[in-house]
Amino acid sequence: MNKVQSITCHATSNLDVNIPDPQGRNIVLYFYPKDSTPGCTTEGQDFRDNHQAFVDANTVIYGVSRDKMKSHENFKAKQDFPFELISDPEEILCNAFNVIQLKKLYGKEYMGIVRSTFLIDGEGNILEHWDKVKVKGHVEEVLQKVSTL
Repeated sequence: MNKVQSITCHATSNLDVNIPDPQGRNIVLYFYPKDSTPGCTTEGQDFRDNHQAFVDANTVIYGVSRDKMKSHENFKAKQDFPFELISDPEEILCNAFNVIQLKKLYGKEYMGIVRSTFLIDGEGNILEHWDKVKVKGHVEEVLQKVSTL
C-alpha cells in the first residue's frame, strides 16, 4: 500500500480523526499491542517526550490499538499523552495497514498487532513504514525522518 484511503476513526477526547489529515499535516500513525504494558507505555512516553518536535515539524501523532476507548482514556490520562489514541476493536484500521499478524508468546501462537509505525503526508501518501518496531530509539528515528520533510 502506497496511499491511504480516506478514513475517519474514533479517538480519545471524544474526537473523530481523519486520515489523511484534512489540514494537510503529516501523520505518525503508530500501532501498538496493548495499553499499559511495559513496551507500549515506553513507546507512548517517548512520543510524548518528543511531541513538541513533531508539532514543530507539522506532524500529528496518533497511537492505535484494539483496546476499548475507556482503556485508552485511562492510559492517555495516566501517561499524560498530548496526542490522541485511536480505538480499533473491530480491527478496521489494523487490517487496512496489515498489522494483525501471527505472533508467538511463550510458545503459543495467536493473531495480534505487530508494533508498526507509518508516516503519512497530507495527501495520504505513505512516506515511510517501520515494521516489527523495537521501542528503544524508534521515536528518534521517526523524528529524524519527519524533520527531513
